[in-house]
Amino acid sequence: MQTVLDNWDLVVRGFTYTVALFLIAGLLSLVIGTVLAALRVGPIAVLRRAVAVYVTLVRNTPLLIVLIFFRIAAPRIGLNFNFVDIVIGDLRINNLFAACVAALTAYTSTFVCEALRSGINAVPLGQAEAARAIGLPFAAVMREVVLPQAFRAAVPPLASVQIALLKNTTVCGVFGVAEAFFRMKGMTNNVPADRYGIFISFALIFVVLVEILSFVANRLERRWRIA
Repeated sequence: MQTVLDNWDLVVRGFTYTVALFLIAGLLSLVIGTVLAALRVGPIAVLRRAVAVYVTLVRNTPLLIVLIFFRIAAPRIGLNFNFVDIVIGDLRINNLFAACVAALTAYTSTFVCEALRSGINAVPLGQAEAARAIGLPFAAVMREVVLPQAFRAAVPPLASVQIALLKNTTVCGVFGVAEAFFRMKGMTNNVPADRYGIFISFALIFVVLVEILSFVANRLERRWRIA
């Protein structure tokens, strides 16, 4: 573990990228996943089927392939992120970082959609029917009646999805984003004799981050628990 202590600044920088990937992709996936879930249960049959096909296709595609698409295939068809170049301290959000965020968002939003759909199904149908009976349109029914309760019911599966996203950020290191896995790989290559200490150190930091997420999720679940 001495190697980790000697290169602590690189470790902190690596986990800064990891947390940034998680926060940005996590927020975007929640927004997009909510829209997908609403369309998945919406009254327009064409949109329901289109979203169902999209969710099924992306959920059953390995994350690595999704990343390869956004990093290699997408620029060939005009979908690139060359316009992104933001520097915040030691964090640089460039086209490579943005492509990884897009891939993580596209992948994770499908799981958010299914988690929310299970929450929507837990809401009594009579409540939606009562809201429609007083004249609320579908969008207002979802926004004011169904989704608030669906989020409360879906806290545990949504927490699992976000924890999976945090761990999935390690795949971005393969494409050159200097996140935690990228730094760990560099250290083990430079100091192979200390590889076990490096592995254990990085694993423990990930455990701490996951425990923080679990703690927040448990607090939300207790606060929003449905009797």
